[in-house]
Amino acid sequence: MEQLHMYHIHEMLHRRRLGASARSIAAHLGHSRSTVEKYLAWGEAQGYLDLTKPLPAPEALALQDGVQLKSPHMRSTVEPYRAVVETLLDQRVETQAILQRLQANHGYTGSYSSVRRYVQQIRPQDPYVCVRMETVPGQQAQVDFGGAGRMLDPLSGSLRPAYAFVLTLSWSRHQYVEFVFDQTIATWCRCHQQAFLALEGVPREIVIDNLKAAILTTALEDPVVSEAYRRLALCYNFQIHPCRPRTPQHKGKVENGVHYVQRNFLAGQTFTDLPEANRMVKLWVEGIAGLRTHGTTHEQPLTRFLQTEKAALLPIPSDPFEIFDVRRVKVQSDCHVHVEGSAYSVPARWVNTKVDVFLYDSYVQIFYGGQLLATHPLVARGTSSTRMEHYPADKAIYLQRTPAFCRLQAGEVGPSCTQVIEALLTSRPVDKLRAAQSLIGARERYTDERLEAACARALAYGDPSWTRVKKILTSGVLEQVAPAGDVTRTLSPSITTYQHARNVSEFFDRIAQGVLEL
Repeated sequence: MEQLHMYHIHEMLHRRRLGASARSIAAHLGHSRSTVEKYLAWGEAQGYLDLTKPLPAPEALALQDGVQLKSPHMRSTVEPYRAVVETLLDQRVETQAILQRLQANHGYTGSYSSVRRYVQQIRPQDPYVCVRMETVPGQQAQVDFGGAGRMLDPLSGSLRPAYAFVLTLSWSRHQYVEFVFDQTIATWCRCHQQAFLALEGVPREIVIDNLKAAILTTALEDPVVSEAYRRLALCYNFQIHPCRPRTPQHKGKVENGVHYVQRNFLAGQTFTDLPEANRMVKLWVEGIAGLRTHGTTHEQPLTRFLQTEKAALLPIPSDPFEIFDVRRVKVQSDCHVHVEGSAYSVPARWVNTKVDVFLYDSYVQIFYGGQLLATHPLVARGTSSTRMEHYPADKAIYLQRTPAFCRLQAGEVGPSCTQVIEALLTSRPVDKLRAAQSLIGARERYTDERLEAACARALAYGDPSWTRVKKILTSGVLEQVAPAGDVTRTLSPSITTYQHARNVSEFFDRIAQGVLEL
């Protein structure tokens, strides 16, 4: 048996009395699990794990059955650097970094285990304590995705990243495993269906991580579930139980299950393609994983499932859940989501938000969580379906005021307005639709008579532009007498043009003769 310092054995016994497992003690102290288990067995034989009695000090630990304890006064190789280590610990430097700095700056040649044991000696920490939650048969299953390396896609003929969907029944530890190429909402729901069919029943509660396909908002008090997963749960009558964010230990059964699939089934294996991997993993679940003696239950998962838990599951509904195509997409700044080359409008407040788009045979529904945002008819690729009320009022108005709309409105105002609008809409090369829209928008602030008079005056000045009409409307010149005579010589109501006394050609003739000097 490996010889250990007295304080290490004392620490093992102390942690065990607090409920820590041999695995966690070994990981914390840097010893092998077998060594920890041997010393724990020795301590139990000595009565040191009896919680009704106090644990003796390290120096008082008795020797029995050949167990040898190193003196607690044996000097650690890190002891000469104690001041350095304590300073680094005060700076919250991790143990691995402490080792690297001791090696780089002080020529330390010891191991990482020595540094870790020394840090634990001078700065002991209380062990992490958790509460193990056990459930009754049929009550709960835990589900998750895990990486499965790259597998051949028979459709494309190329290697693609694959994922393992794992469902673990919490009571029996029996599993369902399926390999897929994506983690989309549709795949997530379909894997649940396949698992329920394989188990021939439905657990009453599904514990999930905050997977994007299932949970939109990870607030513990009020999580927002994706609409597709919510419908699946209602159809199969199970309750969704999200974990706390960043706490995978809350679904430790499936976490261990995913790791078990990765280490036991996938490690060192190669597969022809994804379908072959799924065929083989089914045999593995029933023949190896299901018949092993589980480390916690000390029974075979498949046996526990078949004998007890299977009968406790809820029945599969006679009307199965219809899987439709669901896409998680972002609402663009144009107030549309773009799916399969088509665009569908969404209320402006959801711009830059990811939403679920449900694609049916003839229509589209857009959800955020359980809230329906919009429904559209399914349109052809390259086209769009837009509802004007989805735009802010100041944006929608320009989409509604088409050239035909502007001409119709101008006709209601009068002939002069119609003439100005036509001049704007046929202007080349600059597109003046916005100017025409603004002119028609002036009906909201001015009477049709005043707008018609302003357009007539702008035409009289030879300037049928929105800028001229706007100046006339705001300047008050409509209350003055309209210009008379040759109005083509007047550029504006306040600018007077002047006639030359002599014809300008006379000047050019004299320049040509060299008479007039410039």
